[in-house]
Amino acid sequence: MILSPHGLEYQGVNGLICASLMHKKLLEPIQLGPTRIKNRIFNPPHGTTLSHQGAVTDELVAYHEARAKGGTGLIILEGMTFHPSYGFKEAFLYAGDDNVIPGLQRLGNTCRQHDTKVFGQLFHAGRAVRLSHDGSRPLTYSASDVPDERYRVTPVPMPNAMVWEMIDSYVQAAGRLAEAELDGVEILASMGYLIAQFLNPLTNLRSDEFGGSHENRLRFLKEILIRSRGRIGQGKTLGIRVTLDEKTEGGLSTDDMMAICQDLENNQLVDYFSVISGSSATPGGWIHVFPPMAVPNAFVADDAARLKQVVAKPVLVAGRINQAQTAEVILIEGKADMIGMVRALIADAEFVNKVASGDTDQIRACVGCNQACVGHRLAHHAVSCIQNPMSGRELQFESATKSTEVKKVLVIGGGPAGMRAAATAAIRGHSVTLYEKNHKLGGQVDLAERLPGRAEFGGVTTNLLQELNDLPVSVHLNTAVTAQLIDSHKPDVVIIATGAQPRLPDIDTGDIEFIDSWSVIRDHRKIGQNVVIADWSCDWSGLGIAQKLVQEGHYVRLVSGASVAGESIQGIVRDHWIGEMHRLGVEMTTYARLYGADGGNVYFQHTTSGEPIVCEQVDTVVSCFAPQSSHEFDWLADSVDQGDQQFELYRIGDAMAPRTVEEAVLEGFTTAMLL
Repeated sequence: MILSPHGLEYQGVNGLICASLMHKKLLEPIQLGPTRIKNRIFNPPHGTTLSHQGAVTDELVAYHEARAKGGTGLIILEGMTFHPSYGFKEAFLYAGDDNVIPGLQRLGNTCRQHDTKVFGQLFHAGRAVRLSHDGSRPLTYSASDVPDERYRVTPVPMPNAMVWEMIDSYVQAAGRLAEAELDGVEILASMGYLIAQFLNPLTNLRSDEFGGSHENRLRFLKEILIRSRGRIGQGKTLGIRVTLDEKTEGGLSTDDMMAICQDLENNQLVDYFSVISGSSATPGGWIHVFPPMAVPNAFVADDAARLKQVVAKPVLVAGRINQAQTAEVILIEGKADMIGMVRALIADAEFVNKVASGDTDQIRACVGCNQACVGHRLAHHAVSCIQNPMSGRELQFESATKSTEVKKVLVIGGGPAGMRAAATAAIRGHSVTLYEKNHKLGGQVDLAERLPGRAEFGGVTTNLLQELNDLPVSVHLNTAVTAQLIDSHKPDVVIIATGAQPRLPDIDTGDIEFIDSWSVIRDHRKIGQNVVIADWSCDWSGLGIAQKLVQEGHYVRLVSGASVAGESIQGIVRDHWIGEMHRLGVEMTTYARLYGADGGNVYFQHTTSGEPIVCEQVDTVVSCFAPQSSHEFDWLADSVDQGDQQFELYRIGDAMAPRTVEEAVLEGFTTAMLL
């Protein structure tokens, strides 16, 4: 076994042990066309919802500057739209007019002050459109009128004149990025979007000069690249983003994409290739565009390696790479030349600086939950991170500056809310003591990480523990907090972060055993063979327990109250999990409200029709019912209200109302920032 200075075993992507004690390859400079990048880590394009009406905002500049300060070598800005057929200024930066230039210039100049280069990406979705300007469905345009399975739209085939107009729009937009003094331009030709729709013979049925033969289908992209190069000149980098494996039925084949890349290489049309996976065209393909934790780490690296065998230009890769050692191994094995780390840099903007200083064990690792990054973006909220509330809120908080007054802070409860509050308060210079009545910290994270395929979620606790260990926080486990203990501390601030507890619904259960979900996850109770999961929460618990019990040999019926199991969690995570349920043969019923049980039968009521739903021959019901906030310190709030105690009192996270890790960490952070 070869260990890093921090005790990490370095495993090659192919399972081969490989050592890089100082991450030398990651920190090497690289030349992308005329642009020299100071290291091999780049921040790939991703929507932030931090622009406004198509223009750069102070919030967007601050977001990217945080990553530039953190040492990132290259930032490729989110895909910019540029044509009225896919404008949507409310959702994207818009490079279709000159209004975008000043803001991009300011953003680029800001990042270059930290020796970080900035490229802009141009993007058109083609038929893959669900957005609307006014609530009505807009017309969508593509190479042909082939329907889209995921968006359920039938596009208008672009008239020949519109194709040439679209090419010119790409070129004029590329010129604006150059006028804004960005260092390069990337053309998105991946993930089943417009250019990929022209390249794919199954979605391009045209009979003009843009359809039919390989050369004709490639013409649209070639014209964009040739003319864009003429517009931006030789002093700017011109790259392309491609997908070798769309992970979707009817996607552009790997062989076709390889041939396309070779053609572009032979004609010297691009300075680099950036490889990603998946497609917007199907649910299965979409999962691999924003892969959750159930998808293996670095799963696109082999695609990049395959492309590197046939092209000489640098190959960039991204896709579930969240560890410095993984990134280093990809470079050492020659699978790619640069590593893209979107979510890793959202979780920790200082990722690269920590690598450079040898402090990789200080990195706040992304856990692939998709909740506040992809989840926020797709819900049209500013991108953030469940572990790092500063992300997307850089201007709101700026930094955890030292408090002008040192306070004695007592935190009761060692889940994510309490841990985050304690760490942030300590960073701000307060004297902090944390008490947890159980033998370990982590709260409900301990539940989530026990489920199949969810072990990585435990990184939330690991990351917070590492932070606490490096701060002057006095942590006490196996300690129940009493009035006498509080009095002995004479605190200035008390933060109640005691979380929530499971509870069962108040119904007649007859002779069938009802067990709360937490007990099942912890293996505290024996489970019968035939199990019904009464899934009120419709989150990770019902799906995870169903998978756990099926894999243990039980017959499982998952009966959910929402329109779909997992409705409360991020859609990509949910869709992947539902696919796993189908593979495992889990029987799923939706729109069901638990009503009662007797004689081996469990009764539900359809939530819209009111008709009965009966599950027969049931041994055990697992209840995923709403947890209840802990009320064990209500007496303390009463004491403060009555003036018996003279300290500030805060209640945060599930102790206030049961929600998710995101709200717990956010409230722990914001509360400590107020002190």
